[in-house]
Amino acid sequence: MNTSAGSARMVIKRDGNIVPFDRERIATAIFKAAASVGGTNRSIAESLAEEVERRMGAMYTKGAIPSVEDIQDTVEETLIENDHVQTSRAYIIYRHERAQARAARIDKFEATDNIPYKKIYEVLRWNMAHECETVEGLNTIIAEGKFPDLIHASNERYHNEVVRGAEKIIERLPEVRIAIIAGPSSSGKTTTTIKVGEALKKAGRELVAINIDHYFFDLEMHPKDEFGDYDYETPQALDLELINQHLVALLEGKTIKTPHYDFKTGTRKLDVHEMSLAPNQILLIDSLHGLYGDMTRDIPAAKKFRLYIETLGQLRDEHDTFMRWADNRLLRRMIRDSWHRNLQPIQTLTHWHYVRRSELKNIIPFIGTADYLVNSALPYELPIHKHKLFRFFPQAMEQFRNEPKRQDAFIRAKRVFELLNPITAVEDDSVVPRDALLREFIGGSVYTY
Repeated sequence: MNTSAGSARMVIKRDGNIVPFDRERIATAIFKAAASVGGTNRSIAESLAEEVERRMGAMYTKGAIPSVEDIQDTVEETLIENDHVQTSRAYIIYRHERAQARAARIDKFEATDNIPYKKIYEVLRWNMAHECETVEGLNTIIAEGKFPDLIHASNERYHNEVVRGAEKIIERLPEVRIAIIAGPSSSGKTTTTIKVGEALKKAGRELVAINIDHYFFDLEMHPKDEFGDYDYETPQALDLELINQHLVALLEGKTIKTPHYDFKTGTRKLDVHEMSLAPNQILLIDSLHGLYGDMTRDIPAAKKFRLYIETLGQLRDEHDTFMRWADNRLLRRMIRDSWHRNLQPIQTLTHWHYVRRSELKNIIPFIGTADYLVNSALPYELPIHKHKLFRFFPQAMEQFRNEPKRQDAFIRAKRVFELLNPITAVEDDSVVPRDALLREFIGGSVYTY
């Protein structure tokens, strides 16, 4: 928007916050409406969004700031006046559906709010104390040569949280026989599992880990999305019946043989890894769906300890917008998938839509059942991720800009690009210890994954 637009460069959100006007969001909304009635040209949507921007700039000057509703009204008017009648109708329907969805969320807020506010406040305070709660602060740390200090402090904080979790497990012995470490994709479950095991061993306790990833069905049996991609994220991709049979048998003192799953070939072999659980041992499970009821439905609740892990990072940009936790995990997974699952980073980006869909359906609703929460976000990881991944985001934005069915990938790529853009990239990751959680994703760990 040109300088004559004044305060129309800003927008009042529904929650009252004032944020910068984002023309790309308008273009995307118009393009989605057009695509629903057969449109395929994003350039037209972008041209219409520019006209909306010009109108807003002319209407809101001298300190006036439009609301989201004002902008949406202008979008409707612009579509109709430019003879995009079908798109206008689709946009109105889309707007109405979004309003209904917001109303539904408000009604359910008290029952489904699983945001750990106390923990988030603790994370924010820690970041502020270490002057890394903003992009500007993070860049200053790098410029002043204090990046290694931040790495050490961040790893120490995470380690201490894991140790406290292990101590809570010990407090519930001998009743607890299974310790479950759950969390969304790329939150760091595997490393946390290993480190909990190390802490329990120091306390004189035996630990036996079972790898739930080996219980995936053959790839050809996995559900597929609308693009024909296989879905690893749903719990139904796992052999839940076999998992329960093996857990019950282990707690009864029997010996089992777990399967082995090969991610590169997408196949599993049954009866491969022999294991048993002695009376003084604890079975440790790290799983995306550890809190999902059917995962351990045949095990009494008193015999289970649930530890939940999430990247509860608190980093904000110059506009006071905080990074989304899921975007943090997306970056981790883009790197890990490239060397561990033979996937290109952009493939992971396009796959992410049903990663999130599964998380919201099969993980988030069960956070309240956890006994302990670990924050795995590491403030120092973003400069390292930028060096490894930044070049892929402009490429993804260009590739998906005009694809109606890939607008989620376009929006996500644009959001992460804008977050990473001002961050100073760090090429040398040798200062990251080999036992650090981040090594699970960037490689070079002392642990075997």
